[in-house]
Amino acid sequence: MNGNVRLPPGSRPDTVPGIPRQRTPSWARPDPVDELAGTMEEFIAAAVHPDEIAALLESDGLSDDQIRERYGVKNSFALAETLYDRVERRYPDPGGPAPDPWRTGLLGCLLRGVVFALPGLAYVLGAPLFTGPGDFGLPAGTVPLLAGALCGWTWNQGLAHRAYAWLGLGDRPAAGRALLLGAPAGALLGSLVALACAGGAGPAVVVFAAGQSCYLAAATVLLVTGRERLLLAALAPMATGAVLSLVDPLPETASLALLPVSLAAVTVLGLREVAPALKDGPGWTAGLVALSPFGAYGVLPAPRRPAAPRLVGSLPYALFGLATGVLVLYAALGDVLAGEAAGAPAAVALTLSMGPAEWLLYRFRGGGLAALRSSSSVRDFRRTTVLTAARCLAAYLAVLLATALALPALWPHAPVPGGARLAGLLLLGVVLWTGLLLQSFGAVTGATAVCCAAALVQTLLLVTRTGDPHLTGTAVYGTAAAVQTALVCALLGRATAHR
Repeated sequence: MNGNVRLPPGSRPDTVPGIPRQRTPSWARPDPVDELAGTMEEFIAAAVHPDEIAALLESDGLSDDQIRERYGVKNSFALAETLYDRVERRYPDPGGPAPDPWRTGLLGCLLRGVVFALPGLAYVLGAPLFTGPGDFGLPAGTVPLLAGALCGWTWNQGLAHRAYAWLGLGDRPAAGRALLLGAPAGALLGSLVALACAGGAGPAVVVFAAGQSCYLAAATVLLVTGRERLLLAALAPMATGAVLSLVDPLPETASLALLPVSLAAVTVLGLREVAPALKDGPGWTAGLVALSPFGAYGVLPAPRRPAAPRLVGSLPYALFGLATGVLVLYAALGDVLAGEAAGAPAAVALTLSMGPAEWLLYRFRGGGLAALRSSSSVRDFRRTTVLTAARCLAAYLAVLLATALALPALWPHAPVPGGARLAGLLLLGVVLWTGLLLQSFGAVTGATAVCCAAALVQTLLLVTRTGDPHLTGTAVYGTAAAVQTALVCALLGRATAHR
């Protein structure tokens, strides 16, 4: 084939005619879905659900009509599922340690435990005031003091929740006004309850109970506002005098003088914390509104004002404070009710252990978030959280046990707990820790119902003198601990509870 190529008429000899370009058949074209998968590969590989891919497709402006025309699938969700299936999962490793919003320092929690326990030393200095006949087999002055304390614990627990609710909404002035009015009201209520229960107790006991109520109110303000160190400093004179009097009794005048000194310091510090609420708002009327079910607002602009927290939402927390206070008092008075030596070290051990208990609650919540990140199935997540909760509870019981065994060495004439006493104390520790854990899950209603039922049953058993106080208390604590542990286990596997 060496003949000349025939050219069209008018063509130059050096011109080569164009060769028609053949069209690529449809079966040889690249798949548009594969091309899209290659373009979005990094995002698709890191997606945990096809809906993430569908959201990205829709944000890019792809309509269902365009998707049907270009990719031959029904809509964005069908295309997203196809892309999700074609790309292998490759989740990126975090660049550093995952943030833990529940991380907190151990020292701060231990400080709170010490602050909770130190006020008990005031009873050492105030012992000369407790004169008069005893009631219900208890030492003189015990009934009005316990009545005022229970009233204060109940009121201030609810008040603290109310203030924290306002702080959570970002309205610090409203929280300050709630404390400004709620704290004095609680002190007055506790004083009146103590006076009503005074019976044959002397006037000095009533005055001491009134001071106790004032302290509980002012301390609540300082604890809610995070001023534990100031509270510790204010309690230092009283605590130092009480420790010295245990070694070598101080003169009665000096001992009694230390009580109003610390009380005045705590009260002044509490007033200083809530004083800005008077300047930032319209005064006492705003405090009344902040405590009311309709709430009050601070300096937030009108469009940003959150809904006021419901007043009834603080009621379960108040009842929880009452119920746990009753259970702790029964643990402390069990020996007295049984006609034995005073069992106050049990209450002191429980109070001191609240610091480590709080820290372990934070550690458990942090462990729950870590389990959410590392678990690949619901079963793995439940197993991990159960083991974490078991370790935290075991650590708390170990701290409580060590504290309960160490205190008798420092407490004159205090018996070493053993047998039913020690078992009851540890079971009560389980009740308290699991109750606090349920509160952190938002299941305060269940914890409150169990603790209130336990307190009511134990009260009835003591009033009717049914059985030995130690054995009946152990049985009540054990039942409550079992119920609350079951409630905790039911919540552990729910990822939404670990928010």
